[in-house]
Amino acid sequence: SVSTQAKMPTCNFVPEKYKSYPYERMQKIREQNISPSLRMYYKKPLLLHQGHMQWLFDYEGQRYLDLFAGIVTVSVGHCHPKVTVAAQKQLGRLWHTANIYMHPSIHEYAEKLTSLLPDPLKVVYLTNSGSEANDLAMFMARLYTRNFDIISFRGAYHGGSPYTLGLTSVGLYKHSVANGFGCSTTMLPDVFRGPWGGSHCRDSPVQTVRKCSCSEGVCHANDQYIEQFKDTLNTSVPKTIAGFIAEPIQGVNGAVQYPRRFLKEAYQLVRERGGVCISDEVQTGFGRTGSHFWGFETHGVVPDIVTLAKGIGNGFPMAAVVTTKDIASSLAQNLHFNTFGGSPLACVVGAAVLDAIEEDGLQKNSEDVGTYMLLELAKLRDEFEVVGDVRGKGLMIGVEMVTDKFLQIYVNQKKSAIFRPAKSLLLFSLSPDCQYRARLVLLVLTELVIFYLYGNFSI
Repeated sequence: SVSTQAKMPTCNFVPEKYKSYPYERMQKIREQNISPSLRMYYKKPLLLHQGHMQWLFDYEGQRYLDLFAGIVTVSVGHCHPKVTVAAQKQLGRLWHTANIYMHPSIHEYAEKLTSLLPDPLKVVYLTNSGSEANDLAMFMARLYTRNFDIISFRGAYHGGSPYTLGLTSVGLYKHSVANGFGCSTTMLPDVFRGPWGGSHCRDSPVQTVRKCSCSEGVCHANDQYIEQFKDTLNTSVPKTIAGFIAEPIQGVNGAVQYPRRFLKEAYQLVRERGGVCISDEVQTGFGRTGSHFWGFETHGVVPDIVTLAKGIGNGFPMAAVVTTKDIASSLAQNLHFNTFGGSPLACVVGAAVLDAIEEDGLQKNSEDVGTYMLLELAKLRDEFEVVGDVRGKGLMIGVEMVTDKFLQIYVNQKKSAIFRPAKSLLLFSLSPDCQYRARLVLLVLTELVIFYLYGNFSI
């Protein structure tokens, strides 16, 4: 067992007294009126009442440190003062017009957002969710290239709409309905679980326990995975394709990192086939990886289309597709309209989030705190057999639990106490505003919590 003296830090914020329905009535309403597809964690699900920065409070006033961030979404903290004030002011000014009229906030936000992206990524289309953004990116890729087939990684999650389910390759999200026409998957270049991997593959402070004899500048694993990618191009799709979509670090499948050069070489192969390259930054964007503002920058590539959601609005429903002028023009051949995308309220919130990231130094915080956590977690991996792999960059971190470190056999969640809730730590993942350092990791493992139940084998 792990022993620790770590304690929750003090918090001067006092939550409001809970005044809504009793817990039992909430449970009954959920059973009768809320879709059963919306699953909850824990045998006794949490009833949350209020949030303040990195803290959440339940109906009984219990305080939790939120490491989940609303599924990697609360990027600057719950009810961040700057974002809250900006939203309140706009609520009293103008909520909605639709984009058949001009309003200041969409133009101000578009300029602010695109200034953070490299040329020629300067045209933005605002939507309401990540699925919607990836759906639109697929549509644009097909219109622009006049090709149809799109490739994604096995294990990828790119959304739950009928279009994007074809790109999603996580069994838990697959239903017995037709989807995926024109979508192909390729081998995931996973250097921990895949057939190839070594001790220098990742752009991370922490490498796998696998060994390799690669000399500097050489990566045998990368070369083998690129050959598999070429095989997909040669056997599974036509000679010309619409595109390839990938997250810079795969999120839902467990914070999977690829060999350093993989995306750069894959992008070149895709463009040789007439396709466009789409970077899904729904989880990796907005400074989460620490060293760069966008995940694709860590791979030394510039995609043709970038999709954004989650942290873009700190929990406010908004998303975006950013692309080049030429690709954006393909959508203007006929009418394509979005009623709620780019509303005055959403754009003001989005701009305030960007300001908060810069003013609070959250990208640097992600790098500093994330690196510290990764290195401390790696010590636990080296000490305990149940910790099979530690991976990630910045505050996008995965800890993989196994029953055999070298055979890489998953821990069965249903038979293990590892997935019990902690007494005062909430919830599984990491937010760039989390400033409570990695001494908590010992408490997390002591209380038998995993950060986030990721991937095909998590439920």
